[in-house]
Amino acid sequence: MSMSEQALQRLLEGNRRYVASRPALDMSPRRRIEVAQGQKPFATVFGCVDSRVPPELIFDQGLGDLFVIRTAGEVLDQAALGSLEFGVAELQISVMVVLGHAHCGAVKAAIDVLSGQGEAEGDIQYLVEAMAPAVEQGKRQGGDLWEQAGRAQISLQVEKLKRSPVLGTAVEDGTLKVLGAWYDLETGLVEITLE
Repeated sequence: MSMSEQALQRLLEGNRRYVASRPALDMSPRRRIEVAQGQKPFATVFGCVDSRVPPELIFDQGLGDLFVIRTAGEVLDQAALGSLEFGVAELQISVMVVLGHAHCGAVKAAIDVLSGQGEAEGDIQYLVEAMAPAVEQGKRQGGDLWEQAGRAQISLQVEKLKRSPVLGTAVEDGTLKVLGAWYDLETGLVEITLE
């Protein structure tokens, strides 16, 4: 089993513990002192800022385990991309998960603004414009636009990440796996949507 596969398995096992309300994460003073010497996270999670979707909790991981970057609606900008590339180039992280979720407020806002049902103030307009391709893809897929656009946002971000020279090279040489995942707010389950 590759390092990427082991890391993914560790994430999904943690999610199963979270769903079963049997957390095992290490938050002890010993662990805090251990990670103070340096970090060696085993996975990156690029997720939404939604307060209901904290990656460390839903994957049942402790201090130093995850490298987490969060933006509204998983919008990928230069700062987020640079942070994600840092995790791979400097920390040799072997798995990266783009984590979307049900009932995403950023996706809903983009749908509303793009359909003329609302307005985006300030730099929220930047987020709306960045999510417009996902909303359009969601419309083409039919069904529940809110969910389809949220899922489309995941796949579009995975594609963008794989086009990054730093990340794309790591994917090509087999040292990095970039995946899409969907979090259900009610069940707590994480589903891998794109490998």
